[in-house]
Amino acid sequence: MSYWSRWPRLRGIVLRLALDRKAAGAAGGALVMPAGVLWWGDYPWETWWTDGLGLVLGATGMALVVMALGGRQPDWIDPEGAGEPRASHEG
Repeated sequence: MSYWSRWPRLRGIVLRLALDRKAAGAAGGALVMPAGVLWWGDYPWETWWTDGLGLVLGATGMALVVMALGGRQPDWIDPEGAGEPRASHEG
């Protein structure tokens, strides 16, 4: 399996995780907790990359928590009467 053929599988795994409300909530909480610990704590071993890692973990975790709380939303909602045929204006 080539290196680039793994990315679509990873994307599919992440999408399935995000669309499952219970799994998204659990994974989101698990990612937000260490990000919060890194944000509130002041540790001597912290560097620029641990700050960045905490930021990425926190943002991903919060996105998953929002998905878990909101659930699946439609991409588009048709305006009222959009499915009805239009009246002809021919005289």
